[in-house]
Amino acid sequence: MIKNSVLKAIKQFSMLEKSHNVTVALSGGADSVSLLHILYELRDELGITLSAAHLNHMIRGDEALRDENFARQECEKLGIPFFCERADVPKYAKEHRVSTELAAREIRYEFLSNVSDGLIATAHTASDNIETIIFNLARGTGLKGLCGIPPVRENIIRPLIFCTREEIEAYCSENKLSYVTDSTNLSDDYSRNKIRHTIVPVLKEINAAAEKNAVRTAASLYEDELFLRSCADRFLCDNVSDGTLDITNLPAEPVAKRSLKLFAESAMNGAVLDSEHIASLYSVSQNGGRTSLPENMTAESIN
Repeated sequence: MIKNSVLKAIKQFSMLEKSHNVTVALSGGADSVSLLHILYELRDELGITLSAAHLNHMIRGDEALRDENFARQECEKLGIPFFCERADVPKYAKEHRVSTELAAREIRYEFLSNVSDGLIATAHTASDNIETIIFNLARGTGLKGLCGIPPVRENIIRPLIFCTREEIEAYCSENKLSYVTDSTNLSDDYSRNKIRHTIVPVLKEINAAAEKNAVRTAASLYEDELFLRSCADRFLCDNVSDGTLDITNLPAEPVAKRSLKLFAESAMNGAVLDSEHIASLYSVSQNGGRTSLPENMTAESIN
């Protein structure tokens, strides 16, 4: 059943369109171990070459070393090329003044990009997806945030996006697959864990298929987001000249706001604008004047 879900995701989202060299991000947990084994079993059918990569974040001491050794041994058993690196995430977080979670993510994806010569497969599931949607909703978000985890982003693919955590654990049990458990996932000290342990179970009491339904909804919203983004890209292509955006004939508000956001962020070398900045930009485009932006930048409407 899980294999069929993986094949469906790969086909529906054209996951192997860019390459057939796939590097699995292998943490050693149930999700990534399942992904590794499923792709290994499907490698001939899919025509892929497979490798795996593990980043030791140096956060959990002996437990992190245990995970590293487990991931290495799992790849040795399957005869799969294995890449491993250790990174002092707490030090990086302190030096760059970011959260430990964000630091880990930045270092991890840089490492995966360096060792991969094709696609990077991460083990995000339908369960991860609904947690992300709820988290974004609680924090405040637009359409993009309600799309959850994108099935494909550049060279990153998520073949397990239609599979729930329960299905993954059942697959491991049925196939006698060992895996390690990150102790931080058991604590409610983190917002995502509170969502996982408290909110999602209530939603599943209302509808047992809540996770899979969230994936379908997110996929539909993702199509809408891609369309609106393509409209914004087309507007910018036709209306930017010498670093100036002509706002004489702005499109409909949803496209206009995306266009202004993309243009401003590009001008600020990738700084991210929040909803208030975008609303201010749109107000300037409609009513004239100027507004302050991050990085000591301003935006001004020129008559």
